[in-house]
Amino acid sequence: MLVAAASCPAPPLLDRPLTGTDPVLPQLRQACLAAVAALVASEPAVIAVVGVAGQRLIWDPALRLDRGAFAPALAGRAGSGDGLPVPLGLAGLLLDQAAYGGRRELQSVTQDDSAAECAALGARIAAQHDRVALLVMADGSARRTLKAPGYLDERSAPFDAQIETAIRAGDLAALLQLDASLARELLASGRPAWQVLAGAAHGLRADCEIGYCDDPFGVWYLVASVRCSALS
Repeated sequence: MLVAAASCPAPPLLDRPLTGTDPVLPQLRQACLAAVAALVASEPAVIAVVGVAGQRLIWDPALRLDRGAFAPALAGRAGSGDGLPVPLGLAGLLLDQAAYGGRRELQSVTQDDSAAECAALGARIAAQHDRVALLVMADGSARRTLKAPGYLDERSAPFDAQIETAIRAGDLAALLQLDASLARELLASGRPAWQVLAGAAHGLRADCEIGYCDDPFGVWYLVASVRCSALS
């Protein structure tokens, strides 16, 4: 059963070696660390990590972030070049920083996965053990401002607000209503991962807390902690 979840974005700036000694967006980093610390504190039998990549795979939890994909000068160093997709690699760093030494399971999903497929995967993850925690690495739209990676699209704010409203209310099932085609157009890569969360929490009460919600650089980032319990 799912006992806890955390949702964090997956920008490379979360990794200090990629941004230098001066931290970028320290509030975002701190919110992610706090959400992951709460996840670890839930005493799960396993922490499952879900993020979006080019293929749907189960990954070796011993692997770490491939920094060389962003900083060629770091290629070949310890913790570099290991081949993990960025969302899963950043999740591994967050778990390392939280001193989590327990069992990890890493799963990537793709932009082509439907809401039903994502929900089914979430249900399978939650059913694996009595106490499962889920770390979801997901970005919202990347078209929030004129200087955003995808330029401004006025549909971005309502799309992201749909996600925020669902999570604040603990209505995670509403995430299954996210439009996959619109998500693609808005460069909202986190859509499938959030729908895995919805499937994992099906039939449970979800108490959610937002730790960060903003759109620096024109990309919407949300950090949330979720505590799950059986419906009374």
